Order: sequence, then structure tokens, then C-alpha cells
Amino acid sequence: MLEVRLDITRLPGIVRELAPDTGDLVSRIYSWYVEPGNLVFPDAMQAWVREKYGDIERQQIVRVTNDRTGESTLFNSVRARRPVLTPRAEETRDLEVLAEGGPFADPLNETPADTFGRIDGDHWITASNIARYDYLHAVIIAKEKNPYVVTEPQVADMISVAVRWCQEAHRADSRAIYPFIVWNYLWRAGASIVHNHAQVLLTHRPYAAPARLEQAREEYRCRYGCEYYDDLFSAHVAIGLGLAYRGARVMAYLTPRKEHEVAIITESPHDIAPALAKVLACYRNMGVQSYNAAVYMPPLGEEGHYVTWVVDRGDLHSRTSDIGGMELYAGTPVVTSDPFRLMEHLAAVMLP
Repeated sequence: MLEVRLDITRLPGIVRELAPDTGDLVSRIYSWYVEPGNLVFPDAMQAWVREKYGDIERQQIVRVTNDRTGESTLFNSVRARRPVLTPRAEETRDLEVLAEGGPFADPLNETPADTFGRIDGDHWITASNIARYDYLHAVIIAKEKNPYVVTEPQVADMISVAVRWCQEAHRADSRAIYPFIVWNYLWRAGASIVHNHAQVLLTHRPYAAPARLEQAREEYRCRYGCEYYDDLFSAHVAIGLGLAYRGARVMAYLTPRKEHEVAIITESPHDIAPALAKVLACYRNMGVQSYNAAVYMPPLGEEGHYVTWVVDRGDLHSRTSDIGGMELYAGTPVVTSDPFRLMEHLAAVMLP
């Protein structure tokens, strides 16, 4: 029997074929619609359109909404079929040259320290951020000059350095208990310096996005008597978009903010690195050139979940922004990638 390849346009049918209890679980969190988008091409365009795209006069538009968090994403299967191109060799060399210069190449002499000093790891070292996001804010600078090298030991050390910095920052200001890690990789993701670096912050008030997620999680527990993260992962596994890897639950996220978004849920910061390193390896294999990553962490001294997000930010040499008015004001990203294709790539690097 010919195997049907799953894609996001088949989501309603996938859920209908699940066991009733499992289908109810998915529908408890997500809703969706699939609607045709119709076009009429002038005769002068017909040959070009069919050569480039095939028959696209009628396109299936999918919108998926997480009814618990309010996240919503639009998918177009025509856009999802577009190939992702890898950077050329000469572009890689240029990045390596750029990463060798700048203040992060010599952080001890060219970056400030926090009042409580620096956190020095095997692969990363902290500097106090000159242009701060918030009042406790450090840059975590890679000691490795090659911007592309991100192994599991490097990722683990970055997380360790961030946690240690938070502990020292808390000793300096006991009010600050809410940590946040963000990693902007290259300029498409908002980094102003090519040299690989991440950011860690600590504050006395949680940031809006993690706070909204915690509120949704508490409302879910009160309404259904279940842990939201457990059910979220179960819903992703049920439709073929989730897998477990070395203490982490990994999802090709069903309502991505932008292309190829992955969510990783762990109960310890030590379990983040194996899965995150594999996701970055997967990204590299797919030709992803720039990404944002972030870690939502429980307040210092409390147990809880660590939720890591990673999202593709597009071609480094594109002049087109990957966000526009839909993302900024409609609150509904328009995404060109299909989470089922992403899951194929994740499974290839994570499953034996």
C-alpha cells in the first residue's frame, strides 16, 4: 500500500482518525480550519506559474489556533514546498572572518564585567552588557571563534554559565528571581555582533510571554485537572509531531511563531543541552542559517519546567524581513514551513 505522506493540510483528517480520547485531547488544546484560496492568473502568467509551482489556482490555507494560549499560525502548503537553500562555502568563510574581529574576540580586555565579576566556563565567558535590555543583563560569549561550532558540551556549558550567572546576580540583588535566556544567532535574528553569543537576564518581575504561558498552564490545570505541558506533548505525539530524547520532550511546534519552530520541555536545565544540540544539528542539515532560541525557566529556588524555543530566522542574504504586519498586529504569523517536514528532520537526528 502506498504510504500517504502527512502534511499540515491533512491535520483535520489525522485527528479524526485518532482514538476518541486522544482526539478529544488534541481538540481540547487546538482548533483549526482549512479553506481554499482561489486565484485567477492572466494568460501571460500561465506557463511560468505551472513551471515554477504546478497547479496552484486553488490553494489550501490552514490556520491552527492554540485555544489555551491564544497562539495562532497560518500555513500555506504551496509556500511550504519551497526549497531551503544552504549557504555557499564562500559565505561561510566570510562569517568566520567576521567572527574573528570585534570586542567579543577579546572579552577580558574589550568588554565590561558585572560588579560581581564574570562567570568563566569551559566554552563561554560572561560580560556585562553595555546597552542593557534590563537592569541585570549579561552577554555569554563563546570562546570558540568559529560561529558554526555548537556541540552538546558547548550548549551544556552555555546553560551552566547562565545558571551560575543568575545565582550570582541574585546574590547581588535578592529581589531578582526570574531568569531568562535568549540566543540571537547572527543578524537575521537580531545579533549586532557575528561572534557567537547569548544573553541572560534576571529580574524581579517575569517577562510577558513566559508569564502568559504560566497563566494558561494554571488555568488549564484548574479546568481539566491535568498538567498542560503533559497534554501538549501528548497531543503533538498523537499527530506525529513529538518525540522524547534523553530526558527532553521535543515538538515540531504546531503553532510556530515563524519557520521550523521547535519546543523542548525538560524538568531540569541539565536535560536541555542534548536535545538543543540535536535541534541545532538538524537546523544545520536543513540549511538554516540564523535562529533565535530562548529558555523559559522557573523562578530561582523553585522546581518547575524549562521550556526551550528555537526558531529559524531565514536566509542571511535576503533583503526581505521574515515578519510583517500579520506578526506584529494580527498576532498570527504566516509560515512557509510545514511542521511535518520539520519532524522528519528531527527524527532523523534524534531517533536510532
